[in-house]
Amino acid sequence: MENDSAIAALGALAQGTRLDTFRLLIKHEPEGLAAGEIARQLDVPQNTMSAHLGILARAELVRSERHSRSIIYRANLDALQALMLFLVKDCCGGRAELCQPLADQLLACRAA
Repeated sequence: MENDSAIAALGALAQGTRLDTFRLLIKHEPEGLAAGEIARQLDVPQNTMSAHLGILARAELVRSERHSRSIIYRANLDALQALMLFLVKDCCGGRAELCQPLADQLLACRAA
């Protein structure tokens, strides 16, 4: 991941509704959610939610596909992984033992 992509992703997530949206979509992987359902669950007007989803999509954090009359949104887990790896790539100056608590917590998420 390049700096510009990381900045775009972090900028997109640096707003409460967008962060909540992204976290909600992660919880609903791999099925995803329709835009209207996201708006309903987060109690956000649909036109406002569309704007937020557009920002997340431009940052490549969400993907969408049309199913009949609905657009289903899904978290782009590959982009999340790339962002996380970008942030910790040079973790602790190569001293892996300092990053071990982070790695342990991430592995615990996988097991849950």
